[in-house]
Amino acid sequence: MTRPAGLPAWSLFAALIAAAGLPIYIHAPKFYVDSYGVSLASLGVTLALLRLFDVVQDPILGWLAEAGRANRALWVALATAIMALSMLGLFAVTPPIAPLLWFALALTGLFSAFSFLTICFYAEGVAKAATLGPNGHIRLAGWREGGSLLGVSLAAVAPLALAGVTSTPFALFAALFTVLAIAATLAMRANWGRGTPLPTTNPLALFRPALSDPLARRLLLIALLNASPVAVTSTLFLFFVESRLAAPGLEGPLLLLFFLSAAASTPVWSRLAQTHGAKPTLLAAMTLAILAFLWTATLTTGDTLAFAIICAASGAALGADLTLLPAIFARRLAQIGQGGEAAAFGLWSFVSKLSLALAAATILPALDRAGFTPGAPNTESALFTLTLIYAVLPCVLKLTAITLLSRTSVPDPIEGTAQ
Repeated sequence: MTRPAGLPAWSLFAALIAAAGLPIYIHAPKFYVDSYGVSLASLGVTLALLRLFDVVQDPILGWLAEAGRANRALWVALATAIMALSMLGLFAVTPPIAPLLWFALALTGLFSAFSFLTICFYAEGVAKAATLGPNGHIRLAGWREGGSLLGVSLAAVAPLALAGVTSTPFALFAALFTVLAIAATLAMRANWGRGTPLPTTNPLALFRPALSDPLARRLLLIALLNASPVAVTSTLFLFFVESRLAAPGLEGPLLLLFFLSAAASTPVWSRLAQTHGAKPTLLAAMTLAILAFLWTATLTTGDTLAFAIICAASGAALGADLTLLPAIFARRLAQIGQGGEAAAFGLWSFVSKLSLALAAATILPALDRAGFTPGAPNTESALFTLTLIYAVLPCVLKLTAITLLSRTSVPDPIEGTAQ
């Protein structure tokens, strides 16, 4: 049996980063509405502006991660400290200024550190995978994405679970997150390389290795197209469960089922990729996602059991997306061999978040024009539009990604051969 070669530390650090992702989009807004009476309208505007800033800053953070490569361990420790302090400020500190302004400041620190750490983490994985043998990229991806999805799952239920033992569950959640941050930082301290940054005085040149390579550019486009269906469904998930299925209160358990299925599937996809190749395995998972979306299009009021099965299937398909596609991109960066991995994953993070921003900017106004009203009775026409956008549009986007991937010769992260 092959030893894990320090990979549990990578899984733990992935869980830390992922646990910081869920509060950004789910926990924090509701907490500030309930605790400080911040209006939904003002929170919505603030979150829209922060999300736009979050998308734009990723290439800059990629450049910063690459420029500080020689002292990456120090930069990572500082960013982890900022993330933990921001989490404490968000949930465990009574706002010393206007709650909305404090919310914006704390959230900016949290998601900026989150993005920087994500970029560094994936960039460092390129070098780590090279030390793990021919299956290095797949092995690392399995440990990394498995830890990440478990971190998301735990963060989803932790505040609810902690409410049974304390009157301040979010403050305790923030404190436990800080303990996890310290443990993960210590576990990973020996895994950060001290490479030499690319020798250039032009910051844009750091992105040249990825952007000048046609295959890397195509993989970035595939990543954008492949992330778009998840962006659509995550934006409309709560609306679909509440209004189309008429199952308010089941959003949390269904979301948890989705993430747990994704986490449980990652070792399966990794093993299948090692046996059959990464590209065929990824295409099979993408096909599974389309089948799940098509079934969703047939659902109506009360079909919660069917939707639970769909959540499990689509979560499993997401596990392949998160495990295999970044591994293929990392393998291509290793083949290019010109450095700039942090800048490249800054672009990778940028296109992933861009899909979320585009989804929010387009599908919500479309629903509004169709007459859909959240939390209120809706006409069949409005509910049909909700189903059409939630279930059918992702099929079109996923089919486009499948077509592009099937016509692309990609490096296999296992053997390095093209597929």
